[in-house]
Amino acid sequence: MPSPNASSDPDARAARPGFPASPLVPIVLALLALLVGGHACAAPAAAELEWHDAQGTVVPARALDLRIEASVSGLIAQTRVHQRYRNDTAGFLEGQYRLPLPEGAAVYELKLRIGSRVIEGEVREKGEARAQYRAAAGQGLRTSLVEQEKANLFRTAVANVAPGEEVAIEIAYWQTVAFHDGRFDLHLPLANPATCSQQLAIGTPDAGPATLTGASADVAPQRVSLEVDLRPGIPVTGIVSESHRITVERRGAGFLVRVADPVLATDRDFALAWSPQPGAMPRSALFVEQRPDGDYAMMMLTPPSRPAARTPRELVLVIDTSGSMLGSSMEQAKAALRLALDRLQPGDRFNVIEFNSVTRLLFPEPVDVGPGTLERARAFVGQLQANGGTQMLPALDAALAGTPPTGLLRQVVFVTDGEVSEEDGLYVLIERSLGATRLFPVGIGDAPNARFMAQAARMGRGSATVIRRIEDVSARMGELFGKLDRAALTELKLAWPGVADAHPAELPDLYHGEPLVVVAKLAHAKGRVEARGVLDRAPWQQPLALEQAVPGTGIARLWAMRRIDDLLYRMGRTEEESSVRPQVIAIALEHHLVTRYTSLVAVDRTPVRAPDQPLEGMGAPAGDALALAQGATPAPLMLLLGCAGLVLVALARLRVPARRHATA
Repeated sequence: MPSPNASSDPDARAARPGFPASPLVPIVLALLALLVGGHACAAPAAAELEWHDAQGTVVPARALDLRIEASVSGLIAQTRVHQRYRNDTAGFLEGQYRLPLPEGAAVYELKLRIGSRVIEGEVREKGEARAQYRAAAGQGLRTSLVEQEKANLFRTAVANVAPGEEVAIEIAYWQTVAFHDGRFDLHLPLANPATCSQQLAIGTPDAGPATLTGASADVAPQRVSLEVDLRPGIPVTGIVSESHRITVERRGAGFLVRVADPVLATDRDFALAWSPQPGAMPRSALFVEQRPDGDYAMMMLTPPSRPAARTPRELVLVIDTSGSMLGSSMEQAKAALRLALDRLQPGDRFNVIEFNSVTRLLFPEPVDVGPGTLERARAFVGQLQANGGTQMLPALDAALAGTPPTGLLRQVVFVTDGEVSEEDGLYVLIERSLGATRLFPVGIGDAPNARFMAQAARMGRGSATVIRRIEDVSARMGELFGKLDRAALTELKLAWPGVADAHPAELPDLYHGEPLVVVAKLAHAKGRVEARGVLDRAPWQQPLALEQAVPGTGIARLWAMRRIDDLLYRMGRTEEESSVRPQVIAIALEHHLVTRYTSLVAVDRTPVRAPDQPLEGMGAPAGDALALAQGATPAPLMLLLGCAGLVLVALARLRVPARRHATA
């Protein structure tokens, strides 16, 4: 493993490869960014269906109506999205249905409703499901397939929708409820942005998503039914929506929340928030779901509302200064670093590390806070510039090296906007070198691997922050640093009765504004769970009786996804894929989950299209789900990128004689 560069001289900078230093190069790079940005296809914010015709044109299928039903139990929300579409063309169509979900969410059910028929999806091993879909589509059967493309993006192909026919798609998924700044937040998909196709309008990054040629930019009102069965499990107050007018009705220990207006312009997602009642001690809630294969428990701890005493700490700030941070990202990140330095107090220790193609430390090791060290740190931050590649491993190695003094909590904040390309090496490093350190990964923009961030935070006993909008970096980082000042509950341990398969196994500290959720599989939900930790530097404990737990749903699926994540994490480190794959498939089949190895396939056994009648679908073989799941770079964009590349080559050639003349 490369050793980090421990130079403490702010002016010492290793030579880095890059483009020739021509004044035209930034202009060309800006042009490239403009072209790519203007053609980027962001994942849709809500579920939507697209028809594909034989010429490759993508036509958005407007939903005739939309119904969303969510059931919240503690920190788990199970959501059903119902949408009804109609094929207004004269041919049989194949469509692509895209459903973006929050990080960590999972699809577990698919239904197609065509006329009086209800076609339910079944979970199969991915290859088997894809083959079944292709065969059914080729035989003229109505069929649908759900595959996981990314951790939070699911694609559905639906085939053989007849001319004039209506098709209703119902997809069910669960997600965890976010908790930050002392309140719970649930977001449900309503916005229906324009989709991307091979006919794109060239624009600027500020122009928003590219639109289909001839597509209307107006968002027409739509009939929407949305309700949330809210059972928070703890006393709450202030149930509000900042996006829509709502009605709130008390239902026993819970609430029924509905959107007040039956017809809405679907130009924004639905946001619902509620807050726990103030309390001096950490509140807890216990939910249990009983199934034939065992009992599944979920324990939730929320921090105390009163501010915790400030925690003396050793703070290591690691900042990505690679070329992709050029511009606003770099300036925002530097402002956030200055904010972190301003929050340090006497008795703390700190260091600042930058990384790009090389790693550079402000100090060889963390130093005490003082006027001199802070002044050097501010100067170091002020001269940071974006340049070079993204080599994360040496930087994280340097940040985790050594042991903090007794009484100080070491916190490593790792900020990057780059795609993580060396996950396995980083996981191994965290396992080997973490010790008593807490790791807080921060991803900026659209490129960071949010799933890696979450996994690294779980292993590092910290929390992950993903900041999608560059203009939010300073504010969100300020919130993070404010939280890290005050660890509400540290050294957490849970003692379950009997044998328990609990996730996460290693518990993070509990900070103000953030909950802890642990799920476990038990033979029987009997006895007590003992929660222990340190609160304001004094021992704290709280017993919870499993027999008094609130009945919950979705806990088994949450446990299954956590277990699958753990298995996939082990793959390539402690277990081979040949061992992990069958375990993941078995859990996914048991809990009816779509994963990287399993898919949902639904087939109506009644033929609706003669095999010799054409099925429209981007000119691909009937039912080719892979063709539907692939993106395409439009020809005009390829031409523009090629021209920009030629300009760069010409600049490089022009630069060569200049260099020869200078050295003559």
